[in-house]
Amino acid sequence: RAAEWQLDQPAWSGRLRITAKGKIAFIKLEDKTSGELFAQAPVEQFPGIAVESVTDSSRYFVIRIEDGNGRRAFIGVGFVDRGDAFDFNVALQDHFKWVRQQSELAKQAENPEQGPKLDLGFKEGQTIKLNIA
Repeated sequence: RAAEWQLDQPAWSGRLRITAKGKIAFIKLEDKTSGELFAQAPVEQFPGIAVESVTDSSRYFVIRIEDGNGRRAFIGVGFVDRGDAFDFNVALQDHFKWVRQQSELAKQAENPEQGPKLDLGFKEGQTIKLNIA
């Protein structure tokens, strides 16, 4: 619940960016002036354990950050503007929609015969008329 957080005194304030490499999206928390990486959260599926919305607000989320040594921590992330929170959510949804589409295309490429066959032949008794001028 975001109501239990000390919203008036955030422990850190900065810039959030979402990047992707292959199927994994990365939520990067960066210093807003220098761009130095503060923390990063790899997201392998959405919705999932790496990103969860809180129950009492659409502007706050819990993300699971990881360091390079396998240590993990859950932290709260909040947006002042509801539109920014919406954009955050949509960016993650769009990435994983793209991942699903790529997976489906790969499956179809492996088994092209499984799709519906297109019959362009004439049916019995069917005729066409051509006017050639």
